[in-house]
Amino acid sequence: MQLSIRATGQDVQMLSYLLAKNPNNLYERSVSGHFVRMFFRKFSEEEVDVTFFVTPDPIELSRNNSEKYDITSYINDREFVVSSIFCTFLRSALGTALNGKPKEEYEPWVYHSFPLEFSFGPLASDLTDDEIAALFQPLGYNVEITYGAADYNMNFKTKSTARFITIKGSTTLQMGLRQLFVLIPVFDNYKHYYIDEREVEKIERYGEGWLDQHPQRDFIIRKALRFQEVYSQLEKETEEATNQEPEPKVRLNDLRYEKIIQKINQLPFKESIVDLGSGEGKLSEKLGFIEGVQAILAVEPSQSASIKALKRFEQVEPKENFIMPTQIIGSLFYFDERLKNKDIIILCEVIEHIDEHRLPKIMKTILQDYRPKALLLTTPNKEYNAVYEMDTEYRHLDHRFEWTRDEFTQWCEKQNEAQEYELIFDGIGEQHELYGYPTQMCLFSRKGM
Repeated sequence: MQLSIRATGQDVQMLSYLLAKNPNNLYERSVSGHFVRMFFRKFSEEEVDVTFFVTPDPIELSRNNSEKYDITSYINDREFVVSSIFCTFLRSALGTALNGKPKEEYEPWVYHSFPLEFSFGPLASDLTDDEIAALFQPLGYNVEITYGAADYNMNFKTKSTARFITIKGSTTLQMGLRQLFVLIPVFDNYKHYYIDEREVEKIERYGEGWLDQHPQRDFIIRKALRFQEVYSQLEKETEEATNQEPEPKVRLNDLRYEKIIQKINQLPFKESIVDLGSGEGKLSEKLGFIEGVQAILAVEPSQSASIKALKRFEQVEPKENFIMPTQIIGSLFYFDERLKNKDIIILCEVIEHIDEHRLPKIMKTILQDYRPKALLLTTPNKEYNAVYEMDTEYRHLDHRFEWTRDEFTQWCEKQNEAQEYELIFDGIGEQHELYGYPTQMCLFSRKGM
């Protein structure tokens, strides 16, 4: 999957400074098991032609997985067509141009229009050629759509259904790229990551100055965001203000934290808490303000996430009555003596990121070796995905599974075969009459405590 940017005419060499890329160097980075490469095919006073392309690195993908790896799960059309995944991998390579932040002496060129030609592909989409053209033509572009290998020197069959798109028009580099980063995900029925309020912010940022006037605006937002409730939120934000201000929308993540804290406050024991898979420390921070808590262990395998968590903890205000979490670089897969005999262990939206066959061993370690007085566990309710009108099986690319309510109940009961814990099930979020809550929760409470 690749994107080429071509311009002809006076001052086009300035594009290299806006991209922050040296035309004499090959740019190559590894991003999440993929190679992102860039090279200048032409660089002269009156013509610049630069290509970015992304390919999966099967060796790196395999190396990053400690279990026997089935690489075929990655080798499919998602890895070879222009899609939201492609935009994600390219974002760091094109960050300077997208944000309009070159070196100070080149900043005036951010607002300079060039005769630009963007070519990208291959594209897999159920949109017709006319529908694709209708996305770009109102922005002032001429649109060319070719089938097969086009002039990409790729070994596609002549009659391939893969399409290659070329758009030509006069625009700034930043505006052209921002338009592409909004419109490319519209083509694809697949969205590889969970869509939340950050997606709304990205649409607003990249769509500033052109999206509100686009005749296909509603279609673009609906296809880019996918989730009806997020789309509705953006629609409400763009409506004229009324005399009665709407109630602020509470994020599901915040509702999870509130529910967990509510459950903890109801327990007679809460002096020591373990936040397993604490990530950037959002939940651990809130745990630090619970009355009666004396120690919090924030366990996270990612060093970068732990650094962000530490900055979060250090910036907490007010500091009074805040229990600073103790950070531990650790994993669910390894026994850690420090986690034994704590009052509460929390697994908040963690288990679905682990291969299902590995979970019983993890649960055995927690319930039989660590032996907390209580275990709080949350995970998505698969049935509720119907409310989101999802185009994907799971809410997040990294989810290895998602369970229905019955599947979750049966699984929890199976982990409690020794009958040492009482199980209490609950839900989090807005309840649907048919599908229940978006998040399901189980409290394992050790009997006799």
